[in-house]
Amino acid sequence: MEFFIGLTAFLASMLTLFSGFGLGTILTPVFGLFVPIHIAVALTGVVHLLNNLFKVSLLGKHASRKYALAFGLPSVAGGLLGAWALARVSDLEPLYRWEWGATIHTVTWMKLLIAVLMIVFALAELAPFLKSYRFARKNLAAGGVLSGFFGGLSGHQGALRTAFLVNAGLSKEQFIATGIVVACMVDLTRLPVYFTRFAWQDIADEWRILALASICAFAGAFLGARFLKKTTLGFVRWLAACMILLISVLLGTGVI
Repeated sequence: MEFFIGLTAFLASMLTLFSGFGLGTILTPVFGLFVPIHIAVALTGVVHLLNNLFKVSLLGKHASRKYALAFGLPSVAGGLLGAWALARVSDLEPLYRWEWGATIHTVTWMKLLIAVLMIVFALAELAPFLKSYRFARKNLAAGGVLSGFFGGLSGHQGALRTAFLVNAGLSKEQFIATGIVVACMVDLTRLPVYFTRFAWQDIADEWRILALASICAFAGAFLGARFLKKTTLGFVRWLAACMILLISVLLGTGVI
């Protein structure tokens, strides 16, 4: 388990540095293989924040203050709403249970919701017309709210943030650094909600895999920053999307 989580965090962190998204999308279902899905979202949020703070120390000087505020402040509002929605959904009764041999599988609203979101964002990685879609600058505030909402709800904030910021006229360094700053703002908003609504002990009990994932994510970000100009990531992103689709189906059917 530890090796799988560490390797995933390392590769996903490196991918995220280039693309602006990927860590939450990939790491959440991996954590979800070993812990309840709402705890997986919270653990991923902690790794996401620590990793982004580390990346701010590496690249933060390039961030655009104008776009960090214009997109980040609406993202904070959306993040609060999304985290609140996650907490409410986690309290709902299971949808149904089914048996396979001697094993009983349970499908909850939480599992189904996260599974659907993971499928949507994984398909966005595989579909060229979705991956290349860009939004106009006039929609920046609305995009911030939408990106922040999904960040608070499931951790999937980066793909939408990328789609809205990519037309802002930023250099590659500014684009990457601004996205990192905005992600930190959302993480600092959603994590206190998780910690007050979910059992803190359930999160604290997983400190070993949390520390391992964080250290490996730091290593991935550091190595990625050293090779920022070498971005041959097409196959990695395609493979990751396929794996996420598989895990999403297993999660949505209650197998995991």
